Amino acid sequence: MKFNRINLALKKFDWLLFITICLLMILGLVIIYSVAKGSGSEQSLLNFKKQIVFFILGLFLVFIIAIFFDYRILIKYNAILFGLAIVLLVAVLFFGKTIRGTTGWFKFGILAFQPVEFVKIFLVVYLSKFFSARAKYLSQFKYLVQSSLGVILIMILVILQPDFGTALIIFSLWLILILLTGLRKSHFVLLICLMLIFSSLLWFFILQDYQKERISVFLNPNLDPLGRGYNVSQAKIAIGSGQLFGKGLTFGSQSQLKFLPESQTDFIFAVLAEELGLAGIVLLLSLMAFLFFRLIKIAQNSRDNFALYLIVSTIALFSIQIVINIGGNLGLLPITGITLPFVSYGGSSLLANLLFIGLIESIVIRE
Repeated sequence: MKFNRINLALKKFDWLLFITICLLMILGLVIIYSVAKGSGSEQSLLNFKKQIVFFILGLFLVFIIAIFFDYRILIKYNAILFGLAIVLLVAVLFFGKTIRGTTGWFKFGILAFQPVEFVKIFLVVYLSKFFSARAKYLSQFKYLVQSSLGVILIMILVILQPDFGTALIIFSLWLILILLTGLRKSHFVLLICLMLIFSSLLWFFILQDYQKERISVFLNPNLDPLGRGYNVSQAKIAIGSGQLFGKGLTFGSQSQLKFLPESQTDFIFAVLAEELGLAGIVLLLSLMAFLFFRLIKIAQNSRDNFALYLIVSTIALFSIQIVINIGGNLGLLPITGITLPFVSYGGSSLLANLLFIGLIESIVIRE
């Protein structure tokens, strides 16, 4: 009986979505290996080996969740998951390890666990449950406010780390969902006014000097070309020097000679562009476009509102992260430390993204 159930689930499994994700992760592994091999750093090689472990573990989780986990259970345990998200974010402030100025990791030996990546999953479940139950009432202002309360609480805890990049992702996700669900013009105008007020308070009372400098340099990189503007300048040089087919793996001068910092995470797109050229960029964007095509197709076939919002939220989340990461590499957006989904190094990020894919495969199988 169990064998028949597994066999039926595998027949319904969206293999095109799964293969696309695998190709994106393999492309990421190739770039991470190139950086590690070229630099000869033991830490970089260790990162590559850890990423392979997360790759294998993540694929295993996708199948387990897709076949044996009914996504509708999340509706029942929504409140518990949201509470767990709050506990994790509070705990990391007191017991977390500070890396690059952000207290956002639990450290276990050579492994670091970033809880905010999994909090994104709990938040998506929370918002999907809320919007699927109250979508038709969101024209009423009180429901709009209610939808924001949990988001604001999580944003505050994330800002305290401080991790403004992830806070921006969380806010953008909520904003996209309320715009897609439907928003009165008067409420939209009020929201814009509140955003302006909050931005002013953020600038004058919350942002640290180095964060203000980062935004100022983003607006004008020439203000500090050898300091805050250095990373973006080097990334743009790397992208431009790749030309049509790139310099070849392990031969990128900007990344291999360490002119480009955080080359396995924040600036992996610049490394890919330098070493694989325009051809590599086209390959990456084509895979991402097909990923979104499959997700939209699944969303169109979904037959319950919770599943629909779960998929739409996932699409929005991936889109926001891709735009912020690539936009930062191109100098179009500030560098915020956001990874490129399925491509950048980072076990927590990779596993969280694969858990999203597992949940979507669960929807495909059960519908």
